[in-house]
Amino acid sequence: MPPSITIEPISESNFDEFLRLIDRLAEYEKLDPPDEGARARLWEHGLGEHPLYEAFIARLDGEVVAYAIYFMTYSSFKAMPTLYLEDIFVLEEHRRKGVGRRMFARVVARAKEKGCGRMEWCVLDWNTPAQRFYKATGAERLGWYFYRLDGGKFEGAPPSE
Repeated sequence: MPPSITIEPISESNFDEFLRLIDRLAEYEKLDPPDEGARARLWEHGLGEHPLYEAFIARLDGEVVAYAIYFMTYSSFKAMPTLYLEDIFVLEEHRRKGVGRRMFARVVARAKEKGCGRMEWCVLDWNTPAQRFYKATGAERLGWYFYRLDGGKFEGAPPSE
């Protein structure tokens, strides 16, 4: 019998499991997991009165094994919203069981529901399994360079006046 995969939005009842998966992604990427302040913001920004992101978790035969987190940006050229996929993560021991494909399909469906003109995301240069997966979906790798200005460096930015 094939495994049972279910996908559900994050909620108060599954939020701790969602955080556990974020911790596992941090471990996989060799990064520090969210601290207590970040955990509180994740709650507020995902489940509070004015959510800044949406997320799903996936269960495989009842066990939480994956999550996806995304938010909306906007395309000035398409004049339509863009769904930005921040993370999609499947526990290593549960990969190649169809969970990632189902999760990705659910996020694509959400982009369609929201009337998006496109979806975008980043993949680490060393994550070749993810690169192969996305290429197989028909996604194209862009020739853009991504830049980041961390909040601690905002003071070094040009003045606004």
